[in-house]
Amino acid sequence: MAQYWQGKNPEHCDLCADPIRNVFIDGKTFKGPWATMDEKCHRNFGVGLGTGKGQKYEKQADGSWLKVEG
Repeated sequence: MAQYWQGKNPEHCDLCADPIRNVFIDGKTFKGPWATMDEKCHRNFGVGLGTGKGQKYEKQADGSWLKVEG
């Protein structure tokens, strides 16, 4: 069953403030807190994908965000 992001649509990466365009990760950072991150920041600061780590979302044509990993 498809799962979609239920929160406010992310506009910027919480870590670098770059715009979120087509993909984002809602995930834990190695420093402890969770963040809405672009892929670059997730590679640098994230702890992975999966239960207790993070979820990856891709923007759909209708503007919704589909969970694709995690």
